[in-house]
Amino acid sequence: MKITFLGTGTSQGVPVIGCRCEVCRSAESKDKRLRTSALVEVAGKVILIDAGPDFRQQLLRENITKLDAILLTHEHKDHIGGLDDVRALNYLTQKPVDIYAEQRVLNAVCCEYFYAFKENPYPGVPEMKLNEILSSPFFIGDVEITPIRVYHHQLPILGFRIADLVYITDANRIYAKEKRKILRCKTLVINALRKKTHLSHFSLSQALKVAQKTEAQTVYLTHISHQMGLHKEVEKELPPNAHLAYDGLRVEF
Repeated sequence: MKITFLGTGTSQGVPVIGCRCEVCRSAESKDKRLRTSALVEVAGKVILIDAGPDFRQQLLRENITKLDAILLTHEHKDHIGGLDDVRALNYLTQKPVDIYAEQRVLNAVCCEYFYAFKENPYPGVPEMKLNEILSSPFFIGDVEITPIRVYHHQLPILGFRIADLVYITDANRIYAKEKRKILRCKTLVINALRKKTHLSHFSLSQALKVAQKTEAQTVYLTHISHQMGLHKEVEKELPPNAHLAYDGLRVEF
């Protein structure tokens, strides 16, 4: 099983347009973050989690030419804003791309990409097959995926457990019942926006507390803002089993 971090930044990415802080001016590649997305390869399947505005750039950088499915955590622009670029994958594979999301999120996709779902669509529009996610586990081929209900302030969104990998982004609240789905996973990917508390995202200390309580073996922090600090400095402050993820990082387990 392998996860590739395609992007590890917030909705604005890093550097932020017009910002002159030390992180945004850093020449270190690990301080440059595209919008959050990840590629999971398991049991012969290639599964993408979220497709934000940097989707095209991420596919080109990692030479991705095939996706078996795209999982969407929620409908915010930094998580669905790149779906038009599935057109290239449609051409390569000669079939629609399977999209898995809650019905509310699928409705948002249909609204955002209305031209793709017309009765007589214009030639060359993105082709997507929409699949509704409920609260129960579902399968992509032989790969079982367990939805995890988390909250992005007041918005209910989804994290996912795929075998011993748990992926949670844009959350600031997880109730006890859902935390049990995370227990003793080998790898936990969880959002940590910055060190200070935030209205709708876990802070660094909050994310590490979730990781500790769920007994995750290894933790990778994502959806990181420029307010977190320089990668090399923050990495020194973390527990031995925790790491700041960065764009292009590949982890096999």
